[in-house]
Amino acid sequence: MKNPVLTFTPNGIYCAAGDFYIDPWRPVDRALITHGHADHARAGHSRYLATRTAAPVMRHRLGNISIETTGYGRQLSIGDAIVSFHPAGHVPGSAQIRVEVGGEIWVASGDYKTEEDGLSDPFEPVRCHSFITESTFGLPAFRWDTQEQVAQDLNAWWASCAAQGKTALLGAYALGKAQRLMRMLDHNIGPILTHGAVEATNTVLRAEGIDLPATVLVTGDTNIKDHPGAIVLAPPSALGSAWARKLGPHSTGFASGWMRLRGIRRRRAVDRGFVVSDHADWTGLNSAIRDTGAENIYVTHGYTDIFTRHLNEKGYNASIVTTEFQGEDADEADMP
Repeated sequence: MKNPVLTFTPNGIYCAAGDFYIDPWRPVDRALITHGHADHARAGHSRYLATRTAAPVMRHRLGNISIETTGYGRQLSIGDAIVSFHPAGHVPGSAQIRVEVGGEIWVASGDYKTEEDGLSDPFEPVRCHSFITESTFGLPAFRWDTQEQVAQDLNAWWASCAAQGKTALLGAYALGKAQRLMRMLDHNIGPILTHGAVEATNTVLRAEGIDLPATVLVTGDTNIKDHPGAIVLAPPSALGSAWARKLGPHSTGFASGWMRLRGIRRRRAVDRGFVVSDHADWTGLNSAIRDTGAENIYVTHGYTDIFTRHLNEKGYNASIVTTEFQGEDADEADMP
């Protein structure tokens, strides 16, 4: 029996043939990173490899790291492994990592979504023998509305807030989701204001040539009355904070796949929940796995038990692997 191309170790997903790790959670010598969220791109590694778009976000978060970059689809020889990065559709610069050793192909998906969002490079299925998939939303209950429907609902809420003389405060991850939402907004309703964590990410992405609408940073000197009809985008941790209270009368919204579950909407105590995620829903997970052609599926973070059982019933050789990835956490701690 062949040695596996990738193994699951206490440090992370390891390739012995190339002596590197994929999204390791403990310090290693060489780390290949799928994207810039904090549960996948961690500090402490000696050398990093990521896509050209992911690298500036990682430098912003991690400081002066030693990082090489690559483009999508470019094949690299690392030791006895052939490696390439392919669009994951999760956030700008996100990638699936394909690893080939002796003709055996494995793909580590990182986080991904199959819906085109107009911001990230769209997800591309990669044929392989073994596929490591997330299962953040691996339940049939999680099926996303179209982006057009979400945009319609979002703008109707914002317009209603503006008509009532309230500021609309919308919670979303600072990397990826906030920028996706900005591009869904009807800029005729009012100005778009941002929390510092969101605006810092905007600055990095604009420097990469990503087109984002005009925004105004909320500072200690900002008088919200000077911005009538505004919507403010902020990380989830800012909702209900002293920072938010300085905005005066406002209505809170929260953008997350978890808003599909009524109990979590109540727990978050927000006025409006918008079901939008940068992770694949039930349909997306199943279609992505089918399109890889893989027989062996390794399921990480999320509804691993239920989703693995479902895959085995469909004829795959599926098993659960333990990682320290979080996906889109139900408590939605911010990932800058």
